[in-house]
Amino acid sequence: MACTEAYKEHIMYTFNGFCKVVIRYAAINAWRERSRRRQREISFEYLTEEKFYSLNTSDNPFTAHYEEHPVTICGQTIILTNGELAAALLSLPEKEKEIIYLYFFGSYTQQEMGKMYRRARSTMSRHLHSALQMLQKEMEVLSHEET
Repeated sequence: MACTEAYKEHIMYTFNGFCKVVIRYAAINAWRERSRRRQREISFEYLTEEKFYSLNTSDNPFTAHYEEHPVTICGQTIILTNGELAAALLSLPEKEKEIIYLYFFGSYTQQEMGKMYRRARSTMSRHLHSALQMLQKEMEVLSHEET
């Protein structure tokens, strides 16, 4: 069976169209994969903000290289290394301090806290969120006062 010139041209155009579609979808998949990877990765800029402590060669290796700030909440004393956080936490109302303490230091779930306060889990979630917002605002106020 002999191939005509028109048939060969048709095959060439069909193959070119197929290649363009494959390349286009490969580019879309690569873009999606890069987008997913960007959402999961952390920039090295965040690592430079960390405080690095020098290696210690003293005789007492267990000495603290940071300042300790004791904070008493719910009758329990916790030691914080961030002075701004300690001051902001102490300036919060008692209920907000309790909620933050129970969730972050007492390892209570929102459901368990809801049972303690006789509230729904969603209500405790809202209280925790508002307490964290108050803490953030206090820390911003304290950081602006220092500058």
